[in-house]
Amino acid sequence: MSIQAKPDQSLSLCEKFRAIVQDANFPCVGAKAALAREQMDFLVCRQISSAWDDLKILPALFDVVKRYRADSKLFRTFVVLFEDDENLNENEFEKHMWERIQSLSDKDEWLGYKPDPSVESHPDSPHFGLSFGGEAFFVVGLHPNASRAARQFIRPAMVFNLHDQFVTLREQGSYERMRQKIIERDIAVSGDPNPMLARHGETSEARQYSGRAVKDDWQCPYKRHAA
Repeated sequence: MSIQAKPDQSLSLCEKFRAIVQDANFPCVGAKAALAREQMDFLVCRQISSAWDDLKILPALFDVVKRYRADSKLFRTFVVLFEDDENLNENEFEKHMWERIQSLSDKDEWLGYKPDPSVESHPDSPHFGLSFGGEAFFVVGLHPNASRAARQFIRPAMVFNLHDQFVTLREQGSYERMRQKIIERDIAVSGDPNPMLARHGETSEARQYSGRAVKDDWQCPYKRHAA
C-alpha cells in the first residue's frame, strides 16, 4: 500500500507533505498531532546532495529550539523538503542525508554549541542523538524510492524531532501507547514490522534515520568532532 502524494502541480510541496500526514494510512500519530496543532514547520530547499541551503537549515533548527524552550509544547516538528528528486536509490539517499547532517553538525560546532548532555554524540552508542543549538534531535528521512511505504514522499525530505519531547511523553506515561499505535499502523501500511525500529537505549537510533534496512555491520559515517 502506498501513501505517496499525487503529483498535482497546483499544490505546493509543503501542502503535498501535509496531505501525506493527513492521509488515513500515514502511521506517525506524532506527526499528525504536530500538524493538527499547527506546530509543523517547513523549509523548502534545492537538493539534498548539495550544501547550498545548509546555512538556511541550521538557523531554522535554532529557531525550533528557541520556540520549544519558550513554550515546551509537545509535537513540534521541523520538515526540510528538497525540490529536486534526483531519482536517488536508498543507498544514495542515505549517503546524502548523512552529508547534510554532518555539514549541519560541523557548523553547529563551529558556532560554539555543545552537544546536548542528555544524549551521546558517538553514532555507535545506544544513547546516540544529534545536537543542534544544544538540543538533541531525531531525524526521519523520506524519499520516493524508500522501501517502506511510511517513508515514501515525492521528494527527498528530512524531518527533525526534538528528543526532549519523547522524554516528556515517557514521563507522562503516554510514550509506549503512542509507539504501539505507530507500529500497528505501520504494519497495516507495509504488511510487516519495521526491522529498524527500536527504543532509545536499545541500539543506536542512527540506524533508523534513512529508513533503509541496514545490516548489523553497518557503519554510520557521522562524527561529532568536538565530542
